[in-house]
Amino acid sequence: MGNYKVYISDDLRKLTKAIAHPDFSEIAILVDENTRACCLPLLLRAAPALKNALILEIPAGENFKTIDTCSRLWEELLNRHVDRNALLINLGGGVIGDMGGFVASTYKRGIAFINIPTTLLAQVDATIGGKLGVDFGSVKNAIGLFANPVSVLVHHGFLKTLPDAEVFSGFAEMIKHSLISSVQHWKNVKKLNPLKTNNWEMHIHDSLLVKKKIVQQDPLEKNVRKVLNFGHTFGHAFESAALQKGTPLLHGHAVALGLIAESFLSNKLTGLKAGELEEITTFIMQYYGSYFSNISKINWQKWIKHDKKNANGKFNFTLLKSIGKPVINVDCEEKLLHQSVDYLKRHL
Repeated sequence: MGNYKVYISDDLRKLTKAIAHPDFSEIAILVDENTRACCLPLLLRAAPALKNALILEIPAGENFKTIDTCSRLWEELLNRHVDRNALLINLGGGVIGDMGGFVASTYKRGIAFINIPTTLLAQVDATIGGKLGVDFGSVKNAIGLFANPVSVLVHHGFLKTLPDAEVFSGFAEMIKHSLISSVQHWKNVKKLNPLKTNNWEMHIHDSLLVKKKIVQQDPLEKNVRKVLNFGHTFGHAFESAALQKGTPLLHGHAVALGLIAESFLSNKLTGLKAGELEEITTFIMQYYGSYFSNISKINWQKWIKHDKKNANGKFNFTLLKSIGKPVINVDCEEKLLHQSVDYLKRHL
């Protein structure tokens, strides 16, 4: 994928061989309090050579994905005299991967980093593709850049440490990948119960393959990579609004909301059949209904206007012509946005 490799294995010892590199002057590991307690001990047991690594810890949560947190990390790296030949290992979910990669890529004009995603969301989506950044003024990923890690190490054994809500957060991105990929992929995902599967390696591989093919064609999101934004225009607006209100939604839960809302727009604008809209809505609500906050009380309208994909004062969406056939750069009038949310509310 690009100029780096993604390794998937249930044997963490095999994965950590990819860390061995004689040219790294120092290794630092970025964690939050959750991954420090649940995942770092597993990593250190699998890779004893990391026992002397510098451990950098931040609080867990999207609300700490900020420039202020980055500043504290840059300051600690400087105070520890970490040089340009160091390696930063990002051990955590999407926040750790996004922010850790951003910190590494800007520290002393860039040091190497490796992502070891520990959530399903990060394993199937967030740490793949080179998008890095932080939230700013409550706008999701408003500050960032593109840069690739040395490698990504996917160990699905970490998923055993997750609460159900986090598993479903990642599963939403797998649903998205299937909807923009093919009818067969969609059928395969519909058969998967994320709380009972014993074959994560296969399903993670299939989901990553969708993103890999797209990102390799368009690494900087100039054209075809925009299909990965399906569900995310509304999803990011719901997520940002809920975060500001102090009732945060997990990213994947917000995306699941967005998939329903944007499937409604697809029915109105790009030809998605009513039966497919109902099929998508029913499947998503089967797993996510209990996680949704009351979207009637959040100001999603404000945040959807900040979406990075908007251009020339128009709302810009990736939608579906049919399941497996995404369409990019679809303009949408504001009145349809409200109809879409009304449709969503009727199914909550």
